[in-house]
This record gives sequence, C-alpha cells and structure tokens, in this order.
Amino acid sequence: MNFLYFDPGLGAMIVQAVVAAAAGVLLFSKNAWYKVKAFFGLLKDDDDTYDSIDIDDNDTETDADETKK
Repeated sequence: MNFLYFDPGLGAMIVQAVVAAAAGVLLFSKNAWYKVKAFFGLLKDDDDTYDSIDIDDNDTETDADETKK
C-alpha cells in the first residue's frame, strides 16, 4: 500500500492553480461576452467625459505667440 504525502508547498500550489483557473475563465468569458455583444450591436455608446480637459495644440501656440508680443 502506498501512502501519499502532501506538504504545504503542494497545497499552496493547488490553491494557486485553482485561483488562476478561475481568474482565467472569468477574464476569457468577459472578453468573449463583449465580442458577442459587439457583434450584435448591443453595446452602449458612453460619452467621453474627459473632452473638456483636452488642450489643443493650436491653443498653446497662440498663447505663446501672444506672450512674445
């Protein structure tokens, strides 16, 4: 009769494998669901709320030219 010995390192490795497999399935399914929704056109268009803080290159050049005058 053979007796098996599981040390703490093997237990930690098994726990790590289970957590990694769960995270992999979660991320894969999220990406796949996004592609399915995009294919059928079910995605909502979110407005970009950060447009107001963008600085145009033309604005900075004109400001620099005005300070030289």
